Amino acid sequence: MPELHQLFNRQRKYILYLLSIYVLGWGFTSYKSVFLGLLLGTSLSLFMHWGMTKRITKFGEAVVEGKKVRSLGTLSRMATAALGVIVATRYPDTFHLLSLIIGLMTTYIVVMIDYFFHHFTTNK
Repeated sequence: MPELHQLFNRQRKYILYLLSIYVLGWGFTSYKSVFLGLLLGTSLSLFMHWGMTKRITKFGEAVVEGKKVRSLGTLSRMATAALGVIVATRYPDTFHLLSLIIGLMTTYIVVMIDYFFHHFTTNK
């Protein structure tokens, strides 16, 4: 599973770069609620990505050892997303809901872009 951790570390770096851009956008533009929604959604997305990576590692170890395999945590990811939506709807002037939802999808977009970039640069 070292490849999985290398992928996660690379993708985490990209997401942290995006988060820093969002902080700059929050600090220097008048769209504070939009960038706070992106910050919250992307932070939750990174948390879910980290949890999924951890669970996949445990899942692979359980399969190799022949043990019973548990869930990959779909319910916890849904609960994390629901928590973000609850926070955004509770404080609508602080967090922009659509930006939060886009932020929740950020990890998936980063994973796809990273896959295509890595696939095309290594298969020349």
